Amino acid sequence: MSLMLVWGARTPVVRIARMAGQYAKPRSSPTETIDGVEYPSFRGDNVNGMPLEDRKPDPQRLLGAYFHSAATINYVRSLLNSAFANLHHPENWNLDYVVSPQVKEVYQQMVNQMLDAFDFMKTIGADQPEQASLKTVDMFMSHEGLLLEYEQRLTRSVIKNGQKLWYNLGTHYLWIGDRTRQLNGAHVEYFRGIRNPIGVKVGPSMTPQELGPLLDILDPDFEPGKVTLITRYGHTKIRDHLPAHIRAVQATRHKVVWCCDPMHGNTQSTKSGLKTRNFDHIMSELTSAFEIHKELNSRLGGAHLELTGDPVTEAIGGSTNLKESDLSKNYQTFCDPRLNYDQSMDVAYKIAAYFTQAPKTP
Repeated sequence: MSLMLVWGARTPVVRIARMAGQYAKPRSSPTETIDGVEYPSFRGDNVNGMPLEDRKPDPQRLLGAYFHSAATINYVRSLLNSAFANLHHPENWNLDYVVSPQVKEVYQQMVNQMLDAFDFMKTIGADQPEQASLKTVDMFMSHEGLLLEYEQRLTRSVIKNGQKLWYNLGTHYLWIGDRTRQLNGAHVEYFRGIRNPIGVKVGPSMTPQELGPLLDILDPDFEPGKVTLITRYGHTKIRDHLPAHIRAVQATRHKVVWCCDPMHGNTQSTKSGLKTRNFDHIMSELTSAFEIHKELNSRLGGAHLELTGDPVTEAIGGSTNLKESDLSKNYQTFCDPRLNYDQSMDVAYKIAAYFTQAPKTP
């Protein structure tokens, strides 16, 4: 997926995985009522369990979260060291899942061009065994810094150039959620003290007037790229909010990275009560973000997606043409609906097409 983005945008891609620590779930209410009985809300596996009998918070789950985080990172390391990301396997570019012949043709053209480029590199001797970039990738871990008690225990001081600096060593990259970004709140206070690169979710509830003071707290040294603003509005609201937020940042000295989260603002419920997302709505918000940034002489620097490599049926649409009636076939999530492998690749192909000005797919 990231390779397609590198090829389309002709720019390096930083791969940040939302894993190895994302076991907490922000909730709007601490309780929920089921069959007339009030229960604590499910707040993620490092707090309590999804079954009603497991809803009591259990501190031992924090130790379990640490164990699973470490195990996950070690597993990813082993994959990357075993040529899992090796580019010399064209058989991995399988487009049989694409239903539309027109879409499949466009995707296949992109794949063929990349494979031709690899063949050319091999012919001229540019494909050498010592070139690690052709066999592996760098991958960084991230999660929302929601449970401060957990994050604080993983924060350590490091002496650098004679200065004592604080880093969260439980992950590479942390972000503040849309519910916990209050200027005088505990989360902003914690985040301002760490040297990790950090993100801030920006939704419709954030006023443009809040952005400047928030950045002043989190980025007092005006460090380029220190803060990533992750926007999440919904495909019908992005043009109502994003332009004002961009202008508010442009009026400051801060050099942020802009990232579009087209997932969280586009969650909807089916008649049966399942949470889902519409692929077309996701792509609509992402496309609008590209356009708005270009119109305002800004730059969209990233996309924040919730996805899995498994063949789940949690989001409708995409080149496999999943319908609402298909969701029950393999609906696995306890939290938010994810794109499956095929839908994730659809996003990558469409972003690449945007940059390469490829023909519009139906």
